[in-house]
Amino acid sequence: MARLKFIDNISGLQAVQLLRFITFLIISIVFTKSHLSRTQIGNWELFLFISSLLSFFWVSGIIQSLLTLYSRNRTFREDGETEGRKSPELFNAFLLITFFSVLVFAIGIPVKIILSSSQMEPGIPYANLLLLYILVSNPVTLIEYIYLLNKRPHRIIQYGIYTYSAQLLFVLAPVVAGFDEKSAISGLFAITAIRWVWLIILLHRYTLPKISFDFIREHLTIGMPLILTFLISGSAQYIDGIIISARYADPGVFAMYRYGAKEFPLVLLLANGLSNALLPLFSTRDGMRGALVTLRHRSARLINYLFPISIATMLVARWVYPRLFTPEFTRSADVFMIYLLLIIPRLVFPQTIVIGRRKTRIILIVAAAEIAVNIPLSLLLIRPYGVVGVALATFIVYSLEKVYLIWYVWKKMKIRPAEYIPVASWLIWSALLVLLFVLIDHRIIDIH
Repeated sequence: MARLKFIDNISGLQAVQLLRFITFLIISIVFTKSHLSRTQIGNWELFLFISSLLSFFWVSGIIQSLLTLYSRNRTFREDGETEGRKSPELFNAFLLITFFSVLVFAIGIPVKIILSSSQMEPGIPYANLLLLYILVSNPVTLIEYIYLLNKRPHRIIQYGIYTYSAQLLFVLAPVVAGFDEKSAISGLFAITAIRWVWLIILLHRYTLPKISFDFIREHLTIGMPLILTFLISGSAQYIDGIIISARYADPGVFAMYRYGAKEFPLVLLLANGLSNALLPLFSTRDGMRGALVTLRHRSARLINYLFPISIATMLVARWVYPRLFTPEFTRSADVFMIYLLLIIPRLVFPQTIVIGRRKTRIILIVAAAEIAVNIPLSLLLIRPYGVVGVALATFIVYSLEKVYLIWYVWKKMKIRPAEYIPVASWLIWSALLVLLFVLIDHRIIDIH
């Protein structure tokens, strides 16, 4: 692959996350057009959902804490050159992810037996395969971050193109050939096996196989608050669902909310990619100033690209939803439009600085406060606004979280907002998006 000048760690990580999203989107579209029944497609989706639900919070916490510790930690190194050096940090992070994978697998076995004895197992598709997939699939998430930390952005993109192209082939080919959804799950195992070979090669090339319980302890000290934070944040959508289910007996209302309560994936993926790619730079004293400049520049680029896309999407949301689904889901568009507003807090990144400087306890405290405020606010707003009020509470609470973190970075870390936020463009685009939402909500602009 020719080395394009605009490819760096940030764009490389963003690209591979987009490839992952596009791959699963294509699979979902092809499945709906295939011979698979709704039940079979549901089994596939539930398989992916449960495996992600049981893994995402601790994988994310371990990865993000690794990114902050790689260049500077008490066990192996202080600030210094990392390139070209075999890393014991990466090896111990691999051991930590593998340990958590084995732990979930070990806990899952008796849980499965209990559910089986109580005749609840049929609700979990392919439970044995699910536990095995959780065991083997999570360690390979290290691959793109090994490349990231060793400043190989082109390799990140190569890895993404090769493996996600192969994933499309392994998952879709058997279904197109007439087999059931279990064959698609077998395809997931096949590509995971290839990724394991890839991972072993990278571990041999870039890591020093030296077990350090001191580093693992340091890693968990930084990472555990992040793990708990992701667990708490991830539970918010389920709490919202419980509130709606308790308020409305009609399951159709819950489905209508769920179809709309989806954050714009392009915003989410690119923002997370930018944040994760910059975490190693914020972990060192020498990298701080440059990282702030890069964060401001790259977030300005995202603002100028993604806000216009969000505005265009908001304009057509009420037209698209009843045509994409059915007229009964028109109200889902109102929920979705509020979730589009999440781009406003999403594209400011005080949390990147806080995590990069290893102030992970404050992130945990803020996440706990977010849940504590979100529940009563959702209960308050659901009365006058229905399910839209629950979405509105999510937007308000998430915005307040970012405001607090901006204040924390300013007052406690002495970093002004203008140093990492393109304030003028962010405010202008935010005002335009909110204005458009108000005009659409009051039917002054109405596209059907």
